Amino acid sequence: DAVSDRRTARVDAGPAEAIVAGRFTMVTAGTRRIGVTRLANGELRAIRDRCPHRAAPICQGIVGGTWLPSAPGELRYGREAEIVACPWHGYEYDLASGAELFWPGAPGLRLYPTEEVDGRVYILVSQRDG
Repeated sequence: DAVSDRRTARVDAGPAEAIVAGRFTMVTAGTRRIGVTRLANGELRAIRDRCPHRAAPICQGIVGGTWLPSAPGELRYGREAEIVACPWHGYEYDLASGAELFWPGAPGLRLYPTEEVDGRVYILVSQRDG
């Protein structure tokens, strides 16, 4: 269900309580597949279901955390529900910013603005975004 003006479509992603951390709820907007999830802090995040590296369906990847910078001999894991790993090649993307974690300058995820209104989640999709 999409409500639109000339520039932006407002796509209904479903009830707010159904959008949870750790997994994507999939939505179709025109020809685009978009996954929406929550970060560990409760913020909504919507991404195009296309890995910037080789066009894999990124929303089929694991949503979890990553290994954090740490001292030699120490392993620290963190940022649970903030990172998505590509199911094809393992590239890790920050769901908060869309950036790839380990390759500076690599293309990032396509993020879409979201709204939570009256218990429903909406994704705002530009009509120009292909």
